[in-house]
Amino acid sequence: MKMLADRMEGQNAIARHGPEGVVVGGVEHTHSVIVPWRGKVTAWDAENFEALTADHFVRLAALAPEVVIFGSGARIRFPPPALIQALIKARIGIETMDSAAACRTYNVLYAEGRSVVAGLLFAPATAGRL
Repeated sequence: MKMLADRMEGQNAIARHGPEGVVVGGVEHTHSVIVPWRGKVTAWDAENFEALTADHFVRLAALAPEVVIFGSGARIRFPPPALIQALIKARIGIETMDSAAACRTYNVLYAEGRSVVAGLLFAPATAGRL
């Protein structure tokens, strides 16, 4: 799905998303990814929900956002509290939703000027483009 958001220098709006990834700043990401409101978009080394560890969420907490939007893949799956302890201790909010909804929610918060980070799970690409 194409999404419209104002693109500000050094900041990251999600331009498009699909089942296999996202496009941010003209770059297609066809793997799990971390999208911060500003700074570098980076690969997130979680191939699927079952591969998640507490270290994955420590990485999100280190970016010090107000809120993390966790996109759990094609369907909504909530991470166990033990995995999100770094966010809880840092008093960073976390919202969980499927990755498509997470992209849309991220863009709304981004457009409001919020410090938001999306941690998005995508299955490895099999075919097609976004």
